[in-house]
Amino acid sequence: MAELCPLAEELSCSICLEPFKGPVTTPCGHNFCGSCLDQTWAVQGPPYLCPQCRTGFQTRPQLHKNTVLCAVVEQFLQAEQVRPELPDDWTPPTRAAAPNQADQVPCDHCLKAAAVKTCLVCTVSFCQEHLRPHLDSPAFRDHPLQPPIRDLMRRKCPQHNRLRDFFCPEHGECICHICVVEHKTCSPAPLSQASTDLENKLRHKLTVMYSQINGASRALEDVRARQQDVREVAHRKMDQLRQEYMEMKALIDASEANSTRKIKEEEKRVHSKFDNIYQILLKKKSEIQTLKEEIELALTKGDEYEFLEKAAKLQGITTKPVYVPKVELNHELIKGVCQGTSELKNELKQYLRQLQDKKPEELIIPGGPGGHDLTHVPKPPRPVKKIPKEEKKPKKPAEAKVPARPLTPVTLKAKVLETFLAKSRPELLDYTVKVVLDYNTAHNKVTLSKDYTVASVADVPQNYRPHPQRFTCCSQVLGLHCYKKGIHYWEVELQKNNFCGVGVCYGSMERQGHESRLGRNSASWCVEWFNTKISAWHNNVEKTLPSTKASRVGVLLNCDHGFVIFFAVADKVHLLYKYKVDFTEALYPAFWLFTAGATLSICSSK
Repeated sequence: MAELCPLAEELSCSICLEPFKGPVTTPCGHNFCGSCLDQTWAVQGPPYLCPQCRTGFQTRPQLHKNTVLCAVVEQFLQAEQVRPELPDDWTPPTRAAAPNQADQVPCDHCLKAAAVKTCLVCTVSFCQEHLRPHLDSPAFRDHPLQPPIRDLMRRKCPQHNRLRDFFCPEHGECICHICVVEHKTCSPAPLSQASTDLENKLRHKLTVMYSQINGASRALEDVRARQQDVREVAHRKMDQLRQEYMEMKALIDASEANSTRKIKEEEKRVHSKFDNIYQILLKKKSEIQTLKEEIELALTKGDEYEFLEKAAKLQGITTKPVYVPKVELNHELIKGVCQGTSELKNELKQYLRQLQDKKPEELIIPGGPGGHDLTHVPKPPRPVKKIPKEEKKPKKPAEAKVPARPLTPVTLKAKVLETFLAKSRPELLDYTVKVVLDYNTAHNKVTLSKDYTVASVADVPQNYRPHPQRFTCCSQVLGLHCYKKGIHYWEVELQKNNFCGVGVCYGSMERQGHESRLGRNSASWCVEWFNTKISAWHNNVEKTLPSTKASRVGVLLNCDHGFVIFFAVADKVHLLYKYKVDFTEALYPAFWLFTAGATLSICSSK
């Protein structure tokens, strides 16, 4: 019956989840029970939607019975009953034998001894002594004997006062040989034969019901499994959407930072010019003030010779009126920046509006009853700013407008990196992933906790079973999951952080030899504590870092923009080191421990 399970799903109505009863076919090609579809459309009203693909019909279609499908369903149900799927060790129960009533039924003749036989002609039960005439005399040779029957009156027909020796299957009752005349259109059979036939039918029905119970159990498990699959798919899609939107936010943040920087630089340029003009005016005012005071002093001189000599000198000094040159912001530049931001906003609004205005059937991917499959929301294209023609005209170097050029990949990576370097710890925690340590990679000196989130150095080897991914030279362990796309963040608590390291590596990194140590090859990047010295290692190149008292390390891995950042985590996060790399493989969290007692604990995502 296992080969019939896929066929059973195809021959089931997606509304009632049972085999088709009077199946009809919609114009869009889907089949349903006629009564199920009638009830659904009666409640729904126009427009009439197909329950499976959601195709709409303004007028109710005229549906006809699918006779071919109906015949297929009948043959399938017959095959399902003929070949019930049962375990090898199961057999239907056997009917219990008639109870031994010899000790319970008294002899009707002496009323003392226990009866051993009942005569169906005499309708009397006899003990062994009083049964002798039936056994010895030829006159009783035609009297059938049976094991003792306690209540013979139940066996008698109340209408003809005869024993009921036949069973009518059409009426489901026992009848006597006189009643057979009244049931001539039926097919009565002797009690023994009818009992055997019904017993066989009940045993077959029990077998079919047992198979149906097993099928229902498998169906329940299948429903739960599908429900779990839907939950996992939905969560996976939500995680993908979360990553996409986080990247879009990062791009928008980088664009905002770039636009803000341009306006700040323009403000700084104009502010500096005003400072220069202010100093020149201040100096000019001071000179005029000094000349005024000297003229006032000369006018007080009484000696004509001294006055003439001083006045002639002062008269030769000329002054000019104060002039403030025209200095203002480059409004064309500011206008271009603001216009680009406005265009980006409008294009984003227009795209979101188009996405919301799409019909539901355009967003549904067929593949399940009711069209409940999840949809993939495409990533919106990055809007490209158009430079107006007048901006292309050459201008003076001091006031020339800087055109809004599209970000190159290198510039974009740098902007995204700057954005993440400026994020606070709560913002970084939005990218947190759950890191679990991989038992198959742990060195024999590395012991793991039961939940595989704590690694420490053991005093004795752990006798792990051999595995091709296990480190054999360096006491290291990798995370179980790798990351190829998206943005991921995790934190590690260090205890006795004098000989340990935290980093990332490719899955292809060596597992044997001294080149398998974290940071000593081209396939790994790490920050390492060696005594009191903190260093960043990659490709066997060391970069000494400033010391820190923080015992927690945060690792931010951005696979899409190609960088990994190590933070020292305390009340705030402080940059330890960063690598900008065009990653070519999936990356694993990696950890190195050396001295006994050194412990690394993966911090909870909560």
